[in-house]
Amino acid sequence: MTGPARFVRENGLTLAFGTGFLLSLAGQAIAGRAALNSVLTAQSLHPLSFSEYLFTSDFAVDVTENWQSEFLQFFLYIVGTVWLLQRGSPESKPLGKTGTGSDREQMVGAYATADSPRPASAGGLRQALYSRSLGMLMGTVFLLSWLAQSVTGRVAFNEERLRELQEPVGWSTYVTSAEFWNRTLQNWQSELLAVASMAIFSVYLRQRGSPESKPVGAAHTATGVEG
Repeated sequence: MTGPARFVRENGLTLAFGTGFLLSLAGQAIAGRAALNSVLTAQSLHPLSFSEYLFTSDFAVDVTENWQSEFLQFFLYIVGTVWLLQRGSPESKPLGKTGTGSDREQMVGAYATADSPRPASAGGLRQALYSRSLGMLMGTVFLLSWLAQSVTGRVAFNEERLRELQEPVGWSTYVTSAEFWNRTLQNWQSELLAVASMAIFSVYLRQRGSPESKPVGAAHTATGVEG
């Protein structure tokens, strides 16, 4: 198998979920515009075209609100599983193996191979940063998404207040408001519940053929074993 077919086969997860993301984003934009235009029409205001809606704070805050909660989930899970264990879960490292691991286990420094990424064989700050680059990326995207949510959320909040002839509020007032934290925490709690559910349910339940599950016949107490 060569060419495009091989590329699709070897990158199926990214392509499938990336396509699903774009389709979902498009669907959200269509539905969001319809919902906003219903409000504008009821208030005797001019409805927005699709291109106009894409640049509104209403669309931006909904997108960034979801992004920041998802990247928070991955950041906490990636960093948390370095030290936290769950007996019997394939999502956990084996019991007794907390921590960042030895250089031999992580194949860094003198233990790097010819196929290892270059930073793995380097020392000092370069290796230290690369060793934590995945968590750093997820954490950075979370913080940037959270900041973008707070900025666009404030704009959307103030637009609604102005339509109701109320004074707009500043950024610091908005990020300490019940409105902001209600939107934020309802996303965080759902993501944390999903992670906790996956960690504990995978102890007792199976999905044959999935690397996120233990082998069907594996004991409930088997930890860090993938199917």
